[in-house]
Amino acid sequence: MRFQDIPGLENTKSQLIEAVKGNHVAHAQLFVGAEGSANLAMALAFSTYLNCENPTDTDACGVCASCVKNSKYIHPDVNFVFPSAATPKFKREDATSDKFLVEWRGFLSQTPYGNVTDWSNHFGWENKLLMIPRQESRNIVRALSLKSFEGKNKVMIIWQPELMNVNAANGILKILEEPPENTIFILVSNDSNKLLTTILSRAQQLRVPSFEDEDVKSVLTEKSALSAAEIDQIAYRANGSLRKALAEIDGTGNEANDYFKDWMRQCFTFNFEGLIKQADDFQKKGKEFQVGLMGIASNYMRETLLQGVDSSSISRLPDQERGFIEKFASVFVPEKIARISPQFDEAQYHIERNANPKILFLDLSLSIAQIARAKSN
Repeated sequence: MRFQDIPGLENTKSQLIEAVKGNHVAHAQLFVGAEGSANLAMALAFSTYLNCENPTDTDACGVCASCVKNSKYIHPDVNFVFPSAATPKFKREDATSDKFLVEWRGFLSQTPYGNVTDWSNHFGWENKLLMIPRQESRNIVRALSLKSFEGKNKVMIIWQPELMNVNAANGILKILEEPPENTIFILVSNDSNKLLTTILSRAQQLRVPSFEDEDVKSVLTEKSALSAAEIDQIAYRANGSLRKALAEIDGTGNEANDYFKDWMRQCFTFNFEGLIKQADDFQKKGKEFQVGLMGIASNYMRETLLQGVDSSSISRLPDQERGFIEKFASVFVPEKIARISPQFDEAQYHIERNANPKILFLDLSLSIAQIARAKSN
């Protein structure tokens, strides 16, 4: 992975390159970005640039021995730590990253913008709770105690450090604060709020922005034969997530969007039997679908609030969605949205903490129906 392989985000790339050129690379860095952002891809590209034998002013050369090895994720001085789960061969504590490197390299090659669910499905850990076990901290200390084999720097990339066992996180504090010479930690997180404050205080934080719609569109145009109108809609629904956008190329990603529209219609008509059936359907779809549905709801709430104002400079709404939004806005006026939006946020909070989806969605549906049918002030 090189910087040129990542669409857009030129300011972030320049910031990292200038740090290397000016010899101002922090020994511990935290790349924070939303799911589907380029935070992992950026860490991989940065790692390649750090050890490139002939770097240019804009990227790694891509042809030296170091770059070739990094392109296959087999560079001996680049170490990976990532969440895992127990298998028939390994107990929970023994299921460390070094046992699954072959699968991990395949995942990086196929899904550099993937999330934990994608990694879990790639390996076959569906419905298992992934984490970084305590033993991993000992492996990190052991790996970094060795001198670099051939690179300029030893790099330790920890993906999803928020999933570290507390003992594992505490076990790396000392080496994170005082690493061996020419050692660089790159922690790649989707939610820095879940990290220990002792970890946060030891790492320089870099916010990796979500992708711009135009960058998403360029990737979809290259990888699919979809029409410009279809690509516009996918980019809108992806909301800066290249992962979501790529998942929609096969035409199945629009499902949650259609479900949301039908859900709101059922709420407004107060079709109680229909709402019970929908709650049951939402439960069967799984957590990722449920969280995605909350994200879609937030997008629609935002666009509805922008109706009636001069929003051309900030609205992301494609023309194909304007009809629905106009009808939606006629029912869900701003004061109603102000009451509904916090409920979507609260629902997502409880979904992520394994609340019963059927009960949660039915309760949420009834609340939305009550608000939708209430007289506006």
